[in-house]
Amino acid sequence: MKGNELKPRIGLFGRRNVGKSSLVNYLTGQQIAIVSDTAGTTTDPVRKSMEIGGIGPVVLIDTAGIDDEGALGLQRVEKSMAALAEVDLALLLFTEWGAPEERVADWCTTHGTPMLKIRSKTDNPEYPDIPDCPEIPEIPDFRLTTSDPTLREPLIEAIRWALPESAYRGQTLLGDVVGQGDTVVLVTPIDRSAPEGRMILPQVQVLRDLMDLHAVAVFCQPEELGKTLASLHKPHLVVTDSQVFAKVAAVVPEEIPLTSFSVVLARQKGLFDEYLHGTQAIGQLQDGDRVLLLESCTHNVTCEDIGRVKLPAAMRKKTGKEIECEVIGGQSPLPSDLSQYALVIQCGGCVITAQQVKARLLPALEAGVPVSNYGLALAWCTGIFDRATKIFRK
Repeated sequence: MKGNELKPRIGLFGRRNVGKSSLVNYLTGQQIAIVSDTAGTTTDPVRKSMEIGGIGPVVLIDTAGIDDEGALGLQRVEKSMAALAEVDLALLLFTEWGAPEERVADWCTTHGTPMLKIRSKTDNPEYPDIPDCPEIPEIPDFRLTTSDPTLREPLIEAIRWALPESAYRGQTLLGDVVGQGDTVVLVTPIDRSAPEGRMILPQVQVLRDLMDLHAVAVFCQPEELGKTLASLHKPHLVVTDSQVFAKVAAVVPEEIPLTSFSVVLARQKGLFDEYLHGTQAIGQLQDGDRVLLLESCTHNVTCEDIGRVKLPAAMRKKTGKEIECEVIGGQSPLPSDLSQYALVIQCGGCVITAQQVKARLLPALEAGVPVSNYGLALAWCTGIFDRATKIFRK
């Protein structure tokens, strides 16, 4: 199951008027992006979905020119560079090679983001050709003129080759610990934070994974857990909502593995080893320390909100310290100076890609700030961190 937010993302980067919007139209076969000879027509990243055979639906991100000028232009450049953090593949278009192209290429190299260099407008005599010399990094991976329709399929094939398989082929959540016929109990509380008439996305994702594994999934609410366990032969695993960790842990016998939906997702699209290490930093928090909590979605805040209410309260109770907590929701920019925080805690990231989660946390790690995950942090605060992660530890 892959929502719009979870499609692989392919970003188009290059100077103004290099042909990025034309390439969007060329790839999709539709006139959906505004194309003009006026430099700077695209001012903000624009997203468009398309289907690529063998991959499925992807999102193309058309960005503003990386050579824009002036105060407003520099803001556009920074937005384009920020878009690099969310893409699974960067298409760098160029008609000349210089500092703007080097900046994108260096970013991709540093962050391990695949990149295709596309020599654009090869039919335009205004742009001198760049010699194919293996000693220089600007040798293109592909030469393109959008006036030639025969180049479309070879370019799509090049994109198909360059896009990491992990970006579009779903990885199993529990396949390494659950097998065919195993019974897994899913504890899903229905409280004020639960959406009306449906389950939250992590619960749906885990359920679908169990179905693909041909395992047996049994749902219950926390109040029904005791009777549910009594009615079953020893289940293979119990997965619970993080907010009722303590209540569930008190009911589930020690010999039955227990974890949470957040911990399961953290393994798939987070930095699990860094989470395991960083969560320990909660125990070193002092009065006045600042903790940054990152939420990937935008939702209605309630009195039972995990990031704004329950997790901060749990950390203060566990540590006995007056901790300052700040929440950034959606994909809002991170503070420029992350070193001011003692810890950064990421939500489960159920509505964003693994690349986006990692890119979101990388600045904190580069600043030497430990990182954790909502579910792991709650497990630590409720005293069952070791138990919640035991089944997944190497």
